[in-house]
Amino acid sequence: MSINFIDLKAQYQHLKADIDARIQSVLDHGQYIMGPEVAELEGELARYVGVKHAIGISDGTTALQVAMMALGVGPGDEVITTPFTFIATGEMIALLGATPVFVDIDPVSWNLDPERIEAAITERTRAIIPVSLYGQCADFDRINAVAEKHGIPVIEDAAQSFGARYKDRKSCGVSTIATTSFFPSKPLGCYGDGGACFTNDDELARKMRQIRSHGQDRRYHHPVIGLNGRIDTLQAAILLAKLPTFDEEVAARARIGARYIELLKDVVQVPVVAEGSSSVFAQFTIEVDNRDAVQASLKEAGIPTAVHYPVPLNLQPAFAHLNLPEGSFPISEAASRRVMSLPMHPFLDEATQDAIVAAVKHALR
Repeated sequence: MSINFIDLKAQYQHLKADIDARIQSVLDHGQYIMGPEVAELEGELARYVGVKHAIGISDGTTALQVAMMALGVGPGDEVITTPFTFIATGEMIALLGATPVFVDIDPVSWNLDPERIEAAITERTRAIIPVSLYGQCADFDRINAVAEKHGIPVIEDAAQSFGARYKDRKSCGVSTIATTSFFPSKPLGCYGDGGACFTNDDELARKMRQIRSHGQDRRYHHPVIGLNGRIDTLQAAILLAKLPTFDEEVAARARIGARYIELLKDVVQVPVVAEGSSSVFAQFTIEVDNRDAVQASLKEAGIPTAVHYPVPLNLQPAFAHLNLPEGSFPISEAASRRVMSLPMHPFLDEATQDAIVAAVKHALR
């Protein structure tokens, strides 16, 4: 048996005519940087999320940097976030000279625990970055309430949750600023790097547009220091080809995720989707004992798995200077030893899913 972890080829075949036409249009007009597709994509993304502004960015990591720069985060500041995330979240905080202040996660959602945030706030706290991990939004009503009480902006790191709902709003529309990634394996992915920032704040949007284009407000006039953070026209074109059927893929992900949960809920810890909200299951993640043995058994059966993330940020060598040894964040550290993601994509058929589930059950005997 050979099973794809993510099947981008199947998606391409499904959308081939539209994707090819969009790419050809860019090749015909030749505006590879900030071509008309970029503004078109930004309009479509803003409408989809339900916010005033979407700003196309070169990638999700740079989107985080642009968002924090727009808020003035810099040396001496602190930014609260989770240690159970990809390095990019903490990396961008440190790159700006600020200090990441980690707060442990909720053991059920794997997202930042709102109950623990207030104790981490100091007079130097400049922002809070919850990560909407594995495709489900963090608990933004409670997080935003704490942030508002202290006058602190919130940046949703929605690299894995674009398309998810949080109650009556969409991911990327539930905080001061949101950032997302269009890395190829994301729920909405391009064919290279890509990302975006979202906000309802006109002034923050203006700042982010300047920052992503070398800090310029017009050609060769640079009021602020910025960077080269523009999304390529070709990537914008590919995303435009994918957007019309994206909701169908989101629905398929929800259906496949719900089926996984039903089939596996009695044998492993499965994701719990908060009532009234949804997940796009960027990964379908379970928790298991003896993960190495389970992964080895699945590999032998031809089933790929992945671990997001095996080392929490407080234990990464790059953050050793923070002096947060093992035991500092017990829930994140326990999750990092137990989480494992199974194949997940909108084109996963029931027969293949049944084979994956059977193999998981066999591995757990």
